[in-house]
Formats: sequence, C-alpha cells, structure tokens
Amino acid sequence: MSQDSYAQSPISQIGDMLDDGLILTDLGGVILSANPAAVRWFGESLTGQMIFDVINHPNIGELFAKAADGAKRYEMRYEPTNIVQREFRMRLQRIGDQSVALLFLDMTLQRNLEKVRRDFVANVSHELRSPLTSLAGFVETMLSDEVPDPAMRTRFLNIMDEEAKRMSRLIDDLLSLSRVEVDEHIIPENRVNLVELLHSVGDSLTGRAMKKNMRIKITRPDNAQSCDAPPVIFGNHDEITEVFVNLLENAIKYGFDGSDITLAITMVAPRHLRIDVTNFGEGIEERHLPRLTERFYRVDKARSRQIGGTGLGLAIVKHIVNRHRGSLSITSTLGETTRFSVDFPLAPSQ
Repeated sequence: MSQDSYAQSPISQIGDMLDDGLILTDLGGVILSANPAAVRWFGESLTGQMIFDVINHPNIGELFAKAADGAKRYEMRYEPTNIVQREFRMRLQRIGDQSVALLFLDMTLQRNLEKVRRDFVANVSHELRSPLTSLAGFVETMLSDEVPDPAMRTRFLNIMDEEAKRMSRLIDDLLSLSRVEVDEHIIPENRVNLVELLHSVGDSLTGRAMKKNMRIKITRPDNAQSCDAPPVIFGNHDEITEVFVNLLENAIKYGFDGSDITLAITMVAPRHLRIDVTNFGEGIEERHLPRLTERFYRVDKARSRQIGGTGLGLAIVKHIVNRHRGSLSITSTLGETTRFSVDFPLAPSQ
C-alpha cells in the first residue's frame, strides 16, 4: 500500500478525529502517516522519517520490535526532552499485516491536576497544623495546673480563642472555594443590581474602615450615571457580595491609616461594567501580581497570618468572577496604590 493511499485509509481518517497523537508506521519503522495532534507535538514532515529518530526514548527500538512481531499491545511512559512539560502514555500495537500504530495519550493535564491536589492537601495540612499545635500546647499546659496566675490563664485562653477562630476562618474559606469550583461552569440566572450591592457592602465595612481612620468612597463616572437603567448583571447576590467583601477587607488591611478606599464604577464598551477597588498603601511588587489568586499564596506570610488572612480569599474571588464570565486584573505601584479591577458583562434590559 502506498503512503498516499494509506493516508486516505479509514484508520488514518479516524486518527484525524482524535485529540491524542497517532502515528502509523510500516513494520520497519518508517512513518506512513501522522494525525494533526502528532504533527503538532512532534513537528512537520513526519512521513518518511524513522520512528526511532522521532521518539527519543531508550526503549523504543525494543518495544517497537516486539509490537511488530505480534498482536500484543505494549505501553510505556514517554516524556519528550524537546517538548516543555509534556508527559505521554505511549501504546504500540501491530495493525493488520503491514503496519504498527503508536498512540500518544497526553497525560500532562492529569499529572498537573494531581500535583495541584497534592500541593493543596499539603498546604491545608500545614495551615491547620500550626493553630492545632498551638492549641494543643496551651491546653496541655493548662490541664497540668502549671498556670496558677489568673491573668496568665486569661492570656492563654485569648490566644486559644484566636487560634480556634483562625481554623474556623480557614475551614469556611475551604468550603466556600469548594462550592464555587463545583458550580463554576453554571452561569447564574438571577439579576443583581451592582450599584445597590456595592453600597450595601461599603456600609457593612464602614465600621472596620473607621478603626483605621479610613473612608470608603463609591464613585460613578458620567458614563455610568447616564445609563437609562441601573447596571444589572446575571449573578448570584451572595457570591458577588463575597467578591467585594474580600476585596474591600484586603484594601482595609493593607491600606495606610487615614487613607481613602475608592470603588469606581465605570461603564466600558460593549455592555460591560468595571469596578475598580483601589487603596493607598505599601503596594505589591510586580513579580507577585500573577500569583496573588493562587491558593495559599501570600506576599508576606507572617503579616497575612497576623491580620487574619487564610490565603484563600483572592482564589475565591477569581473563581466567582470566572463563574460570572467576568475578568479580574491587578495593578500596583510600590508605596502608592493597589487596584483590583473586576469586569462583568451586563445583563440585557428587561
């Protein structure tokens, strides 16, 4: 069978439908055809090359010979050295009397998900172990009657109370993140008036801001005020509230005492609304900005724990914004301002 006729065979046409890579060779190892996925991964002009020159694995010759000699299927793990961070499960099997098929199952996503899961479990364990260790130590000390001083006992109890609250916040955030991730593919159908919601969130956090002599200012530029109807999005009211509570709490925590926090509402074309949450503080180095929404990522771990951060707030914000088909961007100037910008598509007018 010629290479041209082989390329038009049913098995080659099926290969074109696969997301996984498929290479067909003759019994000597000459490549007869390759589907688009294989071409994308291993390069152009594969036809006519020897499979041993394309697949740089020390066992490819031995396994190919075994597959060519019989009907048994062989399998091995393959990580190309010329492709960044790719891992394949490669299967070799003789097809008919004239050819051998090599199927490349891309395991990269699965490997990355497993790594994310392992890292997540390790991070959760670490975050919980610290307050648990502290609690256990204080409980053991108090049970041993080694703290006769009432003032010292009160101090220990206050520390234990703070550690218990810290664990409670972490568990609440873990549950919230889990819930949002499960529902992320479902677009909410309720209508939410963002201006009313932002005023409500601002009012609820005014007391906390006043403790640092800060003010929360909500502004609506002319192009937002000129709308015939109030800006409304399809959304989950509680989740959108959680987004701006998180962003405002961060702005209060990391802003300078006596400064203002602004929530600027801007209408951007076409049919999108942007809310900028800006505080004045120390700012964030540019190298940290892309990682701020990662789980448990903190710019200053000691300070974040001291002021009650769990390291999950911005991860929750990112997933909620994604669920509402919006976008989140972060900019910062050291010693000046940090701005979190959330963009939502507007719902059509009723």
